[in-house]
Amino acid sequence: MRTRRFATAATAILLAGATAWPLSSQAQDMPFLVRVRAVDLQSANTDSTGLDLSINNKIIPEIDFSYFITPQWALELVLTYPQKQTVRAGGTEIGSLKHLPPTLTAQYHFTGLGAFQPYLGAGVNYTRFSNVTFVPAVQTALQPSLSKNSFGLALQVGFDYEFMKNTTFNLDVKKVQIRTDVSSAGTKVGTFKVDPWLIGVGLGRRF
Repeated sequence: MRTRRFATAATAILLAGATAWPLSSQAQDMPFLVRVRAVDLQSANTDSTGLDLSINNKIIPEIDFSYFITPQWALELVLTYPQKQTVRAGGTEIGSLKHLPPTLTAQYHFTGLGAFQPYLGAGVNYTRFSNVTFVPAVQTALQPSLSKNSFGLALQVGFDYEFMKNTTFNLDVKKVQIRTDVSSAGTKVGTFKVDPWLIGVGLGRRF
């Protein structure tokens, strides 16, 4: 994932102003929110190499840490461990890779809706590719390689629902730019765009 124009963080999420609800004081008293999610990674899988490259979709674990600056504004850091995925060309398996994709977003949370708190977010993703391997025939014929670093935008929408004191159910959807340059024998032949949708459900705890 390169051609990575540093996607400048946090595009303004303008939206109407905040009425305080009973949990508003939590931004001062309990400013931290930790969530665990199961996330369905659905890749766009488009490329300009002519090889019809793709990686598999999969369910991945995720943990995120949010800090509320005010009752409405929060910063969220999304983490997982390196994910291994299969690389295919035209549906034929040609190798595998691991990627680690931490994401940082700035969020606006809509208050005044009782236990239901929707939010919008925007920010940046950094993805590191590692353990890229190809089957021997492909390695010998093409000597392929992928760029190791990707920087891109991340957009987010979701909601928390407090079903128990300081404990929430969460639904979260993100669209993330993840891309890598593909080279053969050291010469760039195109760009592979993973650009996944990440659809997550999970639980959160405020403290």
